[in-house]
Amino acid sequence: MTAQTPLADRHCSGYSRKSRPLTAEEIAEFLPQIAGWEVVTIDEIPRLRRAFSFQDFATALAFTNAVGQMAEEEDHHPVITTEWGKVTVYWWTHFVGGLHLNDFIAAAKTDRIYARQR
Repeated sequence: MTAQTPLADRHCSGYSRKSRPLTAEEIAEFLPQIAGWEVVTIDEIPRLRRAFSFQDFATALAFTNAVGQMAEEEDHHPVITTEWGKVTVYWWTHFVGGLHLNDFIAAAKTDRIYARQR
């Protein structure tokens, strides 16, 4: 896949000792491709965060389960908080201690799931 391939069509890659967090410039390049996501810093680690709205708890839970299934398929796992009518998803990569391309890929896939469930 080329650099022009949409993030949601890519797959998360494995990590090696050479893996590193994205630079501020790289984050700035990818962030516009995942509208609605923001970079937040928690415990000195940058993370992607987005809250999704739903009409009820059952729909929010179905979305949570769909994101969980995608996370298993990609072998990259988020923090997900499910509430009545709201799901908040955080992506970051523990291995590199910050944001990695995989986080942006997973965020784009999360957006695709949300768009399909609406």
